[in-house]
Amino acid sequence: MQLRAATSADIAAIQAIYAHHVLHGLASFEIEPPSAAEMHRRFESLTGDGYPYLVATVDGSIVGYAYAGAYRSRPAYRYTVEDSVYVAPAATGRGTGRQLLSRLIDECERRGYRQMLAVIGDSANAASIELHRGCGFTVSGTLRSVGLKFGRWIDSVIMQRSLGESDRTVPRA
Repeated sequence: MQLRAATSADIAAIQAIYAHHVLHGLASFEIEPPSAAEMHRRFESLTGDGYPYLVATVDGSIVGYAYAGAYRSRPAYRYTVEDSVYVAPAATGRGTGRQLLSRLIDECERRGYRQMLAVIGDSANAASIELHRGCGFTVSGTLRSVGLKFGRWIDSVIMQRSLGESDRTVPRA
């Protein structure tokens, strides 16, 4: 498996992976998969703002992706990012998510971010919760029944990981 920065040419494969998760899972609270054009717009927005966006490939095929983005838009949150990690169904259980998330953490630390949050759809999403726990995240809380998808209420689990100097120092302006 190889990890690299995502490019615009990867959007079709990224969209296909995400569409599967939207249609069949609870990790995303979207109901309809976004189009490739919308995924491209999101990609350009994130990378244009300097956030890392990665893909994992096996034999040249994209098997997963991960990115970080703003946790919230207000300036006081500027050192906190939220991560997203999605793996193709055929590639689950092979360490793809762990490699992507580990590299994403490294990339965010290099960029000077101090906290990373994971907002995990479905408190029963053991795979994502354990992935994040294995990469140093701790549970900060659970928002009960905040989403409605597939005819059922869904929780969001908030997990957090310190990055770099964390809150031990204040970043230089």
